[in-house]
Amino acid sequence: MVDFSNFSNLDIRVGRIIEANEFPEAKIPSYKLKVDFGSDIGIKNSSAHITNYSTEELKGKKVIGIVNLPPKQVGHFISEVLVLGVMTDSGVKLLSADNIDDLELGSKIG
Repeated sequence: MVDFSNFSNLDIRVGRIIEANEFPEAKIPSYKLKVDFGSDIGIKNSSAHITNYSTEELKGKKVIGIVNLPPKQVGHFISEVLVLGVMTDSGVKLLSADNIDDLELGSKIG
């Protein structure tokens, strides 16, 4: 069990994937993402194990990400954001805000 303060310390926001590229140097199949979290946070990089999606279907997708974790080096790439998803037998299913039209990028989840 964790107490509520641990959860409340996470900064979870809505972002839009603006770029998704192959990441052949990664040990686990992954993509390099650029995610736009709006003007206050800006564009952040993420390494994501979501290769059950194509790079084309990821572009433009509104996702949920944790933006205040320490950066993590993955090969020669610095991942700054943890994009959230649900682990399933067929791969990760991204948590998405695609069905909510009026959300601004950077909207806080809480």
